[in-house]
Amino acid sequence: MAYTLTLEVPNHVYKMLLEKASMAGKTPERVVLEWVEAATTEIDNDPLLSLAGVITSDKTDVSLHHDDYIGQELIATHA
Repeated sequence: MAYTLTLEVPNHVYKMLLEKASMAGKTPERVVLEWVEAATTEIDNDPLLSLAGVITSDKTDVSLHHDDYIGQELIATHA
């Protein structure tokens, strides 16, 4: 089964997409499909993904502030 996606992209992005597709001898749609397939394959094959959820914490914003938390820990352990 296949699905159709409709994307609205800015002019500068579409121009760049047309250039890439032309250089590769492909349609812009084919180039985008290959990029999406590659991105989803990377996600499926990410070895770190198996670690997701193995650590519990009361922090709910680690993805946004992980550098801050690492810095705080480094300061605390080296002070």
